[in-house]
Amino acid sequence: MIRHFVANFLTLLIVGLIGLAIVISSGKRSFYAEGPLDQAICFRVAPGDSLRVVSSGLVEQEAISSEQIFRIGAQYTERAGALRFGSYLIPEGASMDQIMDLLTRGGASTCGSEIQYRIGVTRIDTLVRELDPTTQRFETIVQFTSDEEPPEDYARFIAQADIQYRITVAEGTTSWQVWEGLRLAEFLSGDLGDVPREGWLAPDSYSVQRGSDRQAILAEMEARQERILADLWEARAEGLPYASPEEALIMASIVEKETGVADERRQVASVFVNRLRVPMRLQTDPTVIYGITMGQGTLGRGLRRSELDAVTPYNTYRIDGLPPTPIANPGRAAIAAALDPDDTPYLYFVADGTGGHTFSTNLADHNRAVARWREIEAEMRAREQAAD
Repeated sequence: MIRHFVANFLTLLIVGLIGLAIVISSGKRSFYAEGPLDQAICFRVAPGDSLRVVSSGLVEQEAISSEQIFRIGAQYTERAGALRFGSYLIPEGASMDQIMDLLTRGGASTCGSEIQYRIGVTRIDTLVRELDPTTQRFETIVQFTSDEEPPEDYARFIAQADIQYRITVAEGTTSWQVWEGLRLAEFLSGDLGDVPREGWLAPDSYSVQRGSDRQAILAEMEARQERILADLWEARAEGLPYASPEEALIMASIVEKETGVADERRQVASVFVNRLRVPMRLQTDPTVIYGITMGQGTLGRGLRRSELDAVTPYNTYRIDGLPPTPIANPGRAAIAAALDPDDTPYLYFVADGTGGHTFSTNLADHNRAVARWREIEAEMRAREQAAD
């Protein structure tokens, strides 16, 4: 009787162990197998979320098929207590193992919301953008300028602990405009000190954290511009009329302010280089404007005859050669154009009404191009008046 009982018990035990082994093997396969997601999602782990809360959320978004297998797999791979808060892009078909790796690896969030603070020549914009997981592109959902009250939705986003911040500085901004923009950025901290040297802040996009130090950001901008100028100065064309990298930076700032057409930068640079070689005065309006505003905002009107006739260090209609400093912060492309201009015979250029310019080798052709531009301006004004 006892022997029969023991035999039955051993049989049941073996069957149970085999069943357990099958369950474990099946669970393991499920943990590492392709998941049910048919398109990427953005999944947020909030500060303090437990493994149970996370697994429940993943099932709700159909990223995993089983909460239990996900939790057991996390414990088996010793990652159950390693969750990092943030927003994570979970790709289509991700396995439970891959998802657990994403949620415990740490580092910057890979999706979710981003606040982009854009310092431009004429205004400062704040944009809240969200990554669309399916297209992998950011979409703007909130936008306002520094002169406007932030919309109510903005408070909801800045309250997120894992929100990302990005400062974007446009080409052609002045150092004062950048300095003022950072001063107005409420998500930054620290004093700014004096306005940095004109031209020595690299227009670029900078990833920052809430509470980042303003002076540290300016220092990074200066270091980046110095590296750009040093690299391009080493690779400069031969025979350029610059005595130093600083003079090349001055020229680059003039090129930056004279054209927004990428394909024209080297042509515009060639005109000013040719004028320096003649020698001939640069005669460029942006330098005169800088002499009036000193980079603190925009002029907002046309130049007066008295301003063009006034002798100032920045009036290139009245002085020979370059002005004493840059007149804005040029981007890498403008610096490259100043240090490797096109080889052209041009000495003049004027707007052509398309956003670009007409280039000329002599004053007679230039005067005809100017006359044509005046006609285009008159036509534009007439259309605007008719529309009103």
